[in-house]
Amino acid sequence: MIASPELAVAIKAARKAEQILSSYFSDLASAEIRTKYTNEEFQGIVTKADIEAERAIVNEIQKEFPNHHFLAEEEHSRTLESEHLWVIDPLDGTNNFAHGIPHFAVSVAYYRQGNAQCGVILNPTTGDLFTTQRGQGSYWNANPVSVNQHSSLENTMIAVGFYYDRGAMMKATLNAVEALFLKKIHGIRRFGTAALDLVQVGLGRFGGYFEYELSPWDFAAARLFVEEAGGTVTDCKGNHLPLAKTSVLATNSALHSEILEIVSQYADFQRAPS
Repeated sequence: MIASPELAVAIKAARKAEQILSSYFSDLASAEIRTKYTNEEFQGIVTKADIEAERAIVNEIQKEFPNHHFLAEEEHSRTLESEHLWVIDPLDGTNNFAHGIPHFAVSVAYYRQGNAQCGVILNPTTGDLFTTQRGQGSYWNANPVSVNQHSSLENTMIAVGFYYDRGAMMKATLNAVEALFLKKIHGIRRFGTAALDLVQVGLGRFGGYFEYELSPWDFAAARLFVEEAGGTVTDCKGNHLPLAKTSVLATNSALHSEILEIVSQYADFQRAPS
């Protein structure tokens, strides 16, 4: 795959973030870990590493594309209607990071006129680099990858993610997990890093992955990775996936309708007002 100028910059920016995250991960006490709240509702953890990595990514991209806009988790938020938009998660899996669990990622995606053009997902603890470009496939450390060919739930593994909600959404997720187990799937995995979970679908390790609420920076790059690897990505009701907070269902395509039938049954839960 010949990297576009945008992909080349995305890789370089992700490597900059990798250096920052690796440094803080080796000395978590210096990361200044704190919790985030919205209307007194727990919204996760943020660290000094998240913020510095995001700044490094944005600065690197701005050197090459000074007029482009950014949508990112911590400090940068622009309109989704921007013609040239970079969607960034400087540290996907902050909870893992903060607890010393070596499973987290940097995610950088470039969207033009609302459509994903390229993406990078980088695992700093393994050095694994996952890249994708529209129309050119998906790659793991420069090697082409594809989804698996499982056509039966009895032959596959499913991944799941949990949002911070501890009420109706949590129960809906558990109900969907139970229903999938009754279909005799090989197992459920929950690793806590959405970008890497989605990547595993593209690599053929999981037949599907779902989560009832994700922010766009969680899936912006990995969504294209799955699609370019031959998979299908929609929301949990089968609708086109928007670049906004949404549910996400990613599969190997062959299992999409069967998994969708299950997860959609529980997708109409009502969250309690915060």
